[in-house]
Amino acid sequence: MRTFAQLQCLTILAIVAFALPTRATAEKAQAVYPTAILPFQERGRDVRDLGAKVTDLMFANLSAKPGLFLVDREDLQKVLNEQELNVSGVVKLGEAIQIGQLTGAKILVTGSVMQIDKSLYVVAKIIGTETTRVLGASVKGGVRDDLGELVGKLSDDVARTISKQAGRLVAKPRSAEDRIAALKKRLGDAKRPVVFVIVTERHVGQAVIDPAAETEITLLATKTGFKVIDPEEGDKKDADVLITGEGFSEFAVRLGNLVSVKARLEVKAVDPENGKVLAIDRQTTVAVDLTEQLAGKAALQEAAAKIAERMLPKIAGK
Repeated sequence: MRTFAQLQCLTILAIVAFALPTRATAEKAQAVYPTAILPFQERGRDVRDLGAKVTDLMFANLSAKPGLFLVDREDLQKVLNEQELNVSGVVKLGEAIQIGQLTGAKILVTGSVMQIDKSLYVVAKIIGTETTRVLGASVKGGVRDDLGELVGKLSDDVARTISKQAGRLVAKPRSAEDRIAALKKRLGDAKRPVVFVIVTERHVGQAVIDPAAETEITLLATKTGFKVIDPEEGDKKDADVLITGEGFSEFAVRLGNLVSVKARLEVKAVDPENGKVLAIDRQTTVAVDLTEQLAGKAALQEAAAKIAERMLPKIAGK
């Protein structure tokens, strides 16, 4: 006969075994795609002022869709202004990559509105900022039809397209091994300077437990042949290049049992002998996990990895 303690143990194991596939299914179903809505272009005099209305309606509709995390419109406009990007309807490849890098958006939604005779067409372009692939959706109505209903139908089509075609729009996560192999190939036989890495970071409203960004940059540098001086044990005077940075993460949105966190990281590499800036970079990312702390660390780690991929080849040979 089983003891009470044994029965308790079996009950707990059964609950865990039942819960695990449920959690995995929930996480898969609630994949989050950071998305930025760019202005819709007006084609023709008869649709004057409709572009802004379509953009507003699209943002309002998609913000209510599960699985989509929309980039704040003020943040997006600030980035566009800083980079002197005047995107409307047509987004160039370089602009899409840049917007994704600076806002964390993996998907851009933009398009145009036009009138032909008595028909009104609203066309949306869905762009993957990492894959640069473009998909489309459109609706047709009469010039007297309710614009809200037309954009509502288009928003539903856009959300379905993102959900079903995410594999084509969003790049698959890269493992550390893949990143290291690609970096080694890019670096080739270039001389690796001695580097000193120190990156401060914080999660808004909470204390930082460990430096995820600094650890990731140090890891990639070490694995690709750079000698890295420990900031606690060594002296930065012995370094050929100083890599410094600052990062922060903050809560974005909760989706069921999952938490979405947005992080921003800024890093620069400096020649300590003359103070010359050798490279400077920044990255915004969004990560999802079961807790706010884990998501924040994951977002900063991914931001650091992307910056390291771009920065380390620039300082090689210095």
